[in-house]
Amino acid sequence: MKPFRKNVAIAIDGGGIRGVIVTKALSLLESKLGKPVHEIFRLAAGTSTGSIIAAGVGSGLTAAQMHQLYISLGETIFKKTWRTFFWPLTRFRFPHGPLANALREHLGDKKMGDFWSANPPTDVVITTFDLLTNKTCFVKPYKREYKYWPVIRAVLASSSIPTYFPVVAGRYVDGGVGSYANPCYLAAYEACFCLKWDPAETTLISLGTGRDPKTVIPGQPERFMAWDWLTPTLDAFLASAADQQVHIVDTFFQGMDFRRFQVDLKESLPLDDPRQIPKLEEYGEIMGKMILADQYDGSLGVTPEMPASRRVFPV
Repeated sequence: MKPFRKNVAIAIDGGGIRGVIVTKALSLLESKLGKPVHEIFRLAAGTSTGSIIAAGVGSGLTAAQMHQLYISLGETIFKKTWRTFFWPLTRFRFPHGPLANALREHLGDKKMGDFWSANPPTDVVITTFDLLTNKTCFVKPYKREYKYWPVIRAVLASSSIPTYFPVVAGRYVDGGVGSYANPCYLAAYEACFCLKWDPAETTLISLGTGRDPKTVIPGQPERFMAWDWLTPTLDAFLASAADQQVHIVDTFFQGMDFRRFQVDLKESLPLDDPRQIPKLEEYGEIMGKMILADQYDGSLGVTPEMPASRRVFPV
């Protein structure tokens, strides 16, 4: 594996229970380097499930601990009840209680500013979308308006996927509702323009939570009814926005050691199905090997002329 530079940052996509892929991959990285992730990354940016992992990094949890957290609490957080079966008739499928209790047990009652005052400090950046102002909020530990926010509140706000979880504080929903389901550009900007890190001395690791397989076949859209457009349109928006973030970092931060890792899923794995954890762990093993082998993803397509940072790791 190519050595990291002086300053190392991580950006983690959203994806619900598919965060298992990331925690498993990071566990392999920990084993390889012989040190926990909180000693590797001084900047951690995350959206939705990525915010849980980013907060875990800032709180001193190991990747192995976070991985076990996902495995042990999946059934509790995504517990099937009458809400999950009749969710179109309800406001949300899962209450915040189980996730909030788990976060409190493992992260404590710290405020966002505690990340910044720690020794050494960790810049933890969490995204959430404010429905009142219709814009994405970047919750940072040194910003006056956010440093007294409880970490639990920030993570719940970032993870509140509409229809899955309730709105937080009457206004905040999942950070992926905007353009930052993949927060790699946010992390690159934070590193270079806020922390003033030299791109030539910076490594940014960007981790996806699995790219869904293509399910639309030629001619099928011609037969779509109005409701049939919901899933492919949402999938297209998320994939396009994620690829755009990668392209922006590639284009405007060329001096940075930017490494984007993603795995192509062979099947569609729901964001809220803990029964898929064994499969997700297998994909996590694949991503971990990608990281250790320095073989990168091809989010934007691959040609023989593309640089090594866009190579595809065969699945």
